[in-house]
Amino acid sequence: MIGLRPLLASRAGPGPAASRPELELSGPKLAIALEALVVKSEEFGGVERYVDALKLKTTLFANALGGGRAPAVDAKTLRQLLALLATVRRRIGPWLDAGGAETLRERIARLLDEAADTAHADRALAGFCAAWPDDRAHRWVRDLGAEILHNTDPGRFPLMCRWVWDRRSNTGVLRELWHTEDVDRITIQIPDGYDTFVALREELSQYLTTNGVYRDVLQYVDLLTAQVYAEYITEQAGSYLRTDFQGPEDPMLHTRRMLGLDVAPGGRSRLKAFDGRAAVAEAPRLAG
Repeated sequence: MIGLRPLLASRAGPGPAASRPELELSGPKLAIALEALVVKSEEFGGVERYVDALKLKTTLFANALGGGRAPAVDAKTLRQLLALLATVRRRIGPWLDAGGAETLRERIARLLDEAADTAHADRALAGFCAAWPDDRAHRWVRDLGAEILHNTDPGRFPLMCRWVWDRRSNTGVLRELWHTEDVDRITIQIPDGYDTFVALREELSQYLTTNGVYRDVLQYVDLLTAQVYAEYITEQAGSYLRTDFQGPEDPMLHTRRMLGLDVAPGGRSRLKAFDGRAAVAEAPRLAG
């Protein structure tokens, strides 16, 4: 473990830090990821450009879904928001027709309501996922729920997507940062619940402040997390990842995509429909 103490406990909710998993993270691996983030972002305006883009993204979600507004969000706004979720947008299209959109809106509203007390975050997210079929074709639902919570209220809900940590498949950012000589030969016995993601964010937050990041720590944590996974995609991308992340390479391509900051020129993103056609959704231009 890199010996970090909780930094954002007051934002994370009432759960005591002592009850959270102890994470064995590698300081050298974090150093490599942070350096890569800083260096690779320079030609695109620096890290601050992406920080501002993340702030805009969460403002859009909070204005549309926060404060009890989710039941009334209109279809166009919902489509725009979902276009900003990289691991969801190519699969969510079938739920954006007239009947599906209403069901989706109700489930999102219920999720936000039930997770209002972060002590119930895991139960709320599990209930959200249970409303869909439990099969391979709907694994994206977990990411949808996690993204909705995080982007609507990032102070209380850290990134909890499968690419951050998925215990069942033993994959994600947590694995890439784990402190061991041969991580490919072990199974990390850490749950993928709310407390784990809070603990991970706290560790990364203190690592960043130790290295001179004192402002916009929440956004820096997300960017550092995405950078770690971007390096994994670059080094070990398989057929599944290539399907999700097609396109020309640039130093920040995968980092942007993991955080939904890769909306195409003209502010358009593709949402896959029932029949396989790509429906184009207008979405805000966040970063390039």
